[in-house]
Order: sequence, then structure tokens, then C-alpha cells
Amino acid sequence: MLSASPDVASFAVLRINPLADTRWDNRLADLPGATFFHGSAWARVLHDTYGFQPVYFVAEPLSAPVRAAAPLQCLSPASSPQKDSSKFRALLPVMEVDSWLTGRRGVSLPFTDECEPLGADARAIQGLVHAVLGHARARSWKYWECRGGRAQFGDVPASTSFWGHRLDLGHDESALFARVDASARRAIRKAGQSGLTVEFSHELDAARIFHGLLCRTRRRHGVPPQPWRFFQNIARHVLTRDQGWVVLARQGRVPVAGAVFFQFGRTVIYKFGASDHRFQHLRANNFVMWEAIKRFAQQGCDFVDLGRTSLDNEGLRRYKLGWGARERRVDYVRYDRRAHAFVTVSDGSAGWHNRIFRVLPVALARLVGAALYRHVA
Repeated sequence: MLSASPDVASFAVLRINPLADTRWDNRLADLPGATFFHGSAWARVLHDTYGFQPVYFVAEPLSAPVRAAAPLQCLSPASSPQKDSSKFRALLPVMEVDSWLTGRRGVSLPFTDECEPLGADARAIQGLVHAVLGHARARSWKYWECRGGRAQFGDVPASTSFWGHRLDLGHDESALFARVDASARRAIRKAGQSGLTVEFSHELDAARIFHGLLCRTRRRHGVPPQPWRFFQNIARHVLTRDQGWVVLARQGRVPVAGAVFFQFGRTVIYKFGASDHRFQHLRANNFVMWEAIKRFAQQGCDFVDLGRTSLDNEGLRRYKLGWGARERRVDYVRYDRRAHAFVTVSDGSAGWHNRIFRVLPVALARLVGAALYRHVA
């Protein structure tokens, strides 16, 4: 379990809005393990689309004279002029979700597959967690959920668990292809022989085309699509900053499959995939993924994170393993403020609601998604 409030004599705990810190991404780059989801672009997409409020907690080292003084815990940058603000010692990002339908809570971070606390200093992480829980009490959150990094919280239960898959890009093209499952290699060859073309784009029109594919794909899966304004903000805050790509496969001029990737430094995240089921025989999804893998490897990226997979989704798990990815468990943790304890919850990704959304017209599913996502976070 978490220890009592730690000694913070050597660092300051601050609550910072990354949208107001112009140096955020530069400072973040010094923290090992930082991904796109920890960056300012993703925070701005969530804020501008859904109105979520960023309350990011950081530990920053204090100058030597202050380390000799009494312990200090600060909750605003202005209150600690003696801190060393050139770097982060630890980071725990949180968004406040305030919904009349589902209540007020903190999430680290909404619509993020994995966003664990960053920092090698266990005491600093403990200081951030205590600051978050204090903020949760002050803001009357129902709970606070952190998506990943369970090992840094001590002996607490996982609220929900998933599979995570990461593909190492530190090989040449032939070695990467050799690691791909034989059935996927056949699919890639078939797609190449069928005349498919693949394009990488930062343009809003590409995001619009992908969203159309996503709406049809989400209907098949029985879930509503994210609203179009979400992808407008991705185009505005991510694609235009060269931190992401829309990858589209076409048969002639017809878009048949696509994916959205995010990048921060040398790490890439596969976030969304979609396709037109009428062209499934072309194996365009495999072709999009392979062309992306080749491109990111050529650019010197270290790995592609393939996102989370529900423990009972064996088909998606096999698909990701088929690319030669390494598998690990991703454990979320949730602190229920009313129970004063870390709790377990069910994975609600599958259930009766899937049957309903599979029969809804696409236009109606889009309206439901536009209304619902800001409440579910």
C-alpha cells in the first residue's frame, strides 16, 4: 500500500497546466519513458474536444540551499521561486472529468491506452500520488484512475488489466518482415499485388476520410465512433505539429483502410485503425500496418506501441502478436474516494450495448458518440 506522506525536502510538488507551459514538451523529453500521451498536444485535444481540465502533477528538484531547509510542498509554480524548473523529477498527468451524467473524477488520462507516472525516484512518485489524492478530496472526485504503472503504487490491486504489445523496430526491413507471422506476410504480399497504394498525410481531408472509415468499423464492432470534432482537433494540434500521421490505403481512388499513429521522440503509438469491410479480401489493414512499420523503422524510431487489448479479445491479441510484438500486462489502478481504498472494476468494453450499436444507422451512432464520449472519458 501507499506509504504515509513522504519527505519532500529535496523536491517541490507542483500542479501545472501543460497548456500554459510553452516549454512542456522540451522538459518532458528528458524523462525516460515519456510518450505522446504525456505531451501537450494530447492534453489540448482532450481539453478542446471535451472540456476536460488538465491538472498535471510534477516533482521538480529544489536548489541546494532549499534542500537544507524544511520540507516544502507547493501546488503552483509561482509559490516556489527557488525550485530548479529546468527539468522534471517525476510526472503524473491527470485530467478532471466533470460530468452531470457520470460525476466528477480524475483520469490519467482519458481515451489513453496507457499513461503511467514517469520518474525513477520512488519518493517523488509517492509525493505526486499523495498530492493527487489530496486534490481529489478538495474537488470531491468520485475516484481517480491511473492507466498503467501499477508497480509504482506498491501493493495495490489492479482495477482492470489488459494486454499491451510493443514492436521493436531496431532491425532492418528483412529482419522485421521475417518476424511477421506467415499468414500476415501472405496478406501483405497479396495486398501489394492487388495494386493498393498507401499515403501518409497530415491533412484535414485525410482525417475526414479516416473518420468515415472509422464510423463504419465502429458500427461493426458495436461501439459508437468518436465525434468528428475529436479528429478535427487531432488534425489541428497533432498532425500540423508533425506529431502524427493518417495512413490511408486506396484501391484506385477509393479509400479502403487506414490508421492513425502518434509520435513523440523515437516512440510511435498506433492509436486507431479502420477499414471498409467490402474490401476485406484485399488485406489492406495488413498493408497499412506494414508500410507504417517500414517507414518508422527507416526514420530511426525505437518501437511502435500497438495499444491495449482486452484480456478476452483473443483475435486482436493474435493479430498484434503476429507482427512479432512483445507482450506484457498493463494494469490500471483506481482509488475510490468514498471507499478510501484502491478497488477493482470490470472491463466494460463488451456487453449488451454492443448489440444495440451494431444495428444503429451510422448517422445515429455518430450523434450518440458526439453526446456520450465526454461523459464516459
